[in-house]
Amino acid sequence: MIEARHLRVLRAVAATGSFSAAARELGCTQPAVSQQMKALEQSTGTPLLIRTGREMRLTEAGEALVRHAAGILAGLTAAEEEVAALAGLRAGRVRLVSFPSGSSTLVPTALAGLRAAHPGTRVSLVEAEPPRSVEMLRGGDCEIALAFRYPQAVADADPAAGWDDLVVRPLLRDRLVVMVPDDHRLAGAGTVGIGELAEEPWIAGCPRCRRHLVEVCEAEGFTPRIDFATDDYPAVVGLVGAGLGVAVLPELAVECVRAKGTATLEVKPAVRREVVALTLPDLARVPAVAATLDRLELAARR
Repeated sequence: MIEARHLRVLRAVAATGSFSAAARELGCTQPAVSQQMKALEQSTGTPLLIRTGREMRLTEAGEALVRHAAGILAGLTAAEEEVAALAGLRAGRVRLVSFPSGSSTLVPTALAGLRAAHPGTRVSLVEAEPPRSVEMLRGGDCEIALAFRYPQAVADADPAAGWDDLVVRPLLRDRLVVMVPDDHRLAGAGTVGIGELAEEPWIAGCPRCRRHLVEVCEAEGFTPRIDFATDDYPAVVGLVGAGLGVAVLPELAVECVRAKGTATLEVKPAVRREVVALTLPDLARVPAVAATLDRLELAARR
């Protein structure tokens, strides 16, 4: 009989490559990990791990079991949380992963409202950009992923990057704006076409946003000259304010930084990214997860 605790240990060994590293991650001893792996192999009746030098490698059977483990453990977590709520335990735990501009705008309002309404619910937060955040959700490392994608973007057209297997809670459509130095020739224009900035040096953001910037510019007949690239939005704004280039930023990102020395312009035609909260179907029924999704939606409306 396969036990959930054995699956958790197998996933840790697969992720870290050794019994000792898995033991450190799980907070137990190396002999305990070895013992649980032996018990799991006895349950399945086939070897799951092979030692190659100093690392442990999964057999074909081990790979198959790890593939199914995430869904099994997510379903088990959902069952445990739902049963606890039905039994009258008004508590819960939600692990939330968000991209940086979502963390500084949507998340604080949502979690403040959640704490006021459900003080027994604990929420942890780590930051990751999609598609990494979506991978963490599918891998069982979080219950909710705050993510975004660009409609019609080539970078988001890959079926492997789709969300068909997930519960998608739409939050908002985040408009992109152009940021230029406040002494720029177009600073007072109010609106600007991307093509009007074809000769400008550019400051680009996260890798996904960079790819989208290139796609938008190429659709207007030019390839942007990207002089600087950084995932840090305050750094982008600082570089623009210093007169070193122009940038396209989501409005959520502009809200969370001091735009000193810059002017913000609307892009014509408008370009927007879709911001959503994602979870797994089993987890969507967990009360703490459902409440967190509701609070994120309320925060987006405000």
